[in-house]
Amino acid sequence: MSVKTRVLVVDDSALVRNLLKEIINHQHDMECIGTANDALAAREMIRDLNPDVITLDVEMPHMDGIDFLGRLMRLRPMPVLMISTLTEHGADVTLKALELGAVDFVAKPRLGIENGLLELAQQIVEKIRIAAHAQVKRLPSLTLESVKRLRALNGASSERPLQTTQPLRLPSPLLSDKLICIGASTGGTEAVREVLAYMPADAPPIVIVQHMPAGFTASFAARLNELSTVSVTEAMHGEPLLPGHAYIAPGGKHFAVVRRVGRYMASIFDGDTVNRHKPSVDVLFRSVASSAGPNAIGIMLTGMGSDGASAMREMKAAGSYNYAQDQATCVVFGMPREAIAHGAVDSVLPLSQIGPAVLARLRKSIAPSMLLDEPPY
Repeated sequence: MSVKTRVLVVDDSALVRNLLKEIINHQHDMECIGTANDALAAREMIRDLNPDVITLDVEMPHMDGIDFLGRLMRLRPMPVLMISTLTEHGADVTLKALELGAVDFVAKPRLGIENGLLELAQQIVEKIRIAAHAQVKRLPSLTLESVKRLRALNGASSERPLQTTQPLRLPSPLLSDKLICIGASTGGTEAVREVLAYMPADAPPIVIVQHMPAGFTASFAARLNELSTVSVTEAMHGEPLLPGHAYIAPGGKHFAVVRRVGRYMASIFDGDTVNRHKPSVDVLFRSVASSAGPNAIGIMLTGMGSDGASAMREMKAAGSYNYAQDQATCVVFGMPREAIAHGAVDSVLPLSQIGPAVLARLRKSIAPSMLLDEPPY
């Protein structure tokens, strides 16, 4: 007999607590072992019941979910699934929760909460299953607050990008041809941030699919933009993809790269889900294989499932060089594992080594005479 995943539900709404309890207890492989209406009650139940996974509301009395999560991850790290409201403020707070170590989140509707949560039941239980097997740890990367403190200590403006890497100084024709593409899912918000932290202001265009619903990707791009030297925005249909910029696929839309009049451009469109996702890494990577071929560098980061694996193999066949995050540093070693199994990956590296490896590869592609003024890498 298999052991069930034991879930503690923490939410200030009695209706939400009862709905989540019902959804969880209808599954053969999990059970709700308790519910708490605030962080204080949750703290006692965690100590007494030792749950495998916690679902945590953001807004609660006495202590909000973010403060509670921060304390929990410092004292007793465990898998946490955030239950967030689909608002701009909710998106910002959710991204803070992911930064603190939450595995994932579910965006609950503001209106029609009962029917809305029941419609999300399958998504909720799938994310609980993923959380139960996730590697819970805080990523060794700078937080927004620590970056601002460092800037203040150095006398730098908090509005000015923090240059952390030497510029590439790629010649213009070569720079316009290179393209970096990234796919990520569960655990990916912090992994993407760490890769971008290494990218200098003259990096080739970077295109990114992070599995995330509509309403959250604009906040995600804005938060990355505050922490990156490159300019990070949500991708817009028809815009040219420029050096020194990173583009996030809008939630609920597909993102493809097309080449027109000798330059890369963004194509944003609706359509069916691909590999169960929209945006889909498969869609982006397949377009990159066609439009960039050997000028592309592919990066597969932490995430559940197989989205992007077959398309990354197409990229490799077209001549790209591809990286995958290793199992030890993934929150969920699903998408990288599938890409490796498809024979799509040239190099498997810890997260902290992917950014430097990409830069080293780009520098090697530059003629030595163009690097006379570069410091040795």
